Amino acid sequence: MRRIAAIYDLHGNLPALESVLAEIRQFDVDLVVIGGDVLPGPMPRETLEALCHFDVPTKFILGNGEAAVLEQRAGKNPAKVPEPFWPVIRWNAAQLDSEQERAVAGWPKTIRVDVSGLGRVLFCHATPRNEDDIFTRLTPEERLLPIFEALDVQLVVCGHTHMQFDRIVGRVRVVNAGSAGMPFGAPGADWLLLGPEVQLRHTNYDLGSAAARIRATQYPQAEDFAANNILRPPPAEQMLETFTRAGL
Repeated sequence: MRRIAAIYDLHGNLPALESVLAEIRQFDVDLVVIGGDVLPGPMPRETLEALCHFDVPTKFILGNGEAAVLEQRAGKNPAKVPEPFWPVIRWNAAQLDSEQERAVAGWPKTIRVDVSGLGRVLFCHATPRNEDDIFTRLTPEERLLPIFEALDVQLVVCGHTHMQFDRIVGRVRVVNAGSAGMPFGAPGADWLLLGPEVQLRHTNYDLGSAAARIRATQYPQAEDFAANNILRPPPAEQMLETFTRAGL
């Protein structure tokens, strides 16, 4: 592959996705990788439909968000989700039709692609071993080596913690694409462009209009999402400290 765009952690933020896809069209990419956690969020069906109808080949990876929604679709409260968030998972599960459920259930947990100038790249949601591990740019390397040192790849792309970084673990370069739908730090949408270099991208979009569209949904936490994930995202340094403490 000559050039790949990686979009992670959309969380049903359709306005953010629309802006990122418009920018991606300017780069003539060969493939778009959606790195998990398209769900849950305020516009889940619309976001899935936009991705499935995008005019560039697109591959999907399962995230912990999709795993929780699928568990709810199977009639179980998601075991790894704190109880205060169950209404969000239930609402998202109810939005999917059976065809979308089958599609999401078929997403793999990792994808490997050869990218010009970068070599073999492994895409995963959190780490190559599961979609739940938490680590940041500050996590000590010795905790990460058992996960990354045996991989036969030059680059690993991940997400999950909603903060971009670019670091080395042993002999493997590890890049976090950040979150397009719920970034920590500057408002906007974070994503990644690969080939022949690694570019950490940030796309600005009309936040006021996006917040209004989110508030118009029936999402159980629409106001909170609009105010605290679109208009005023949490500070990156605050979340970095929290996630590093909670990590591996």
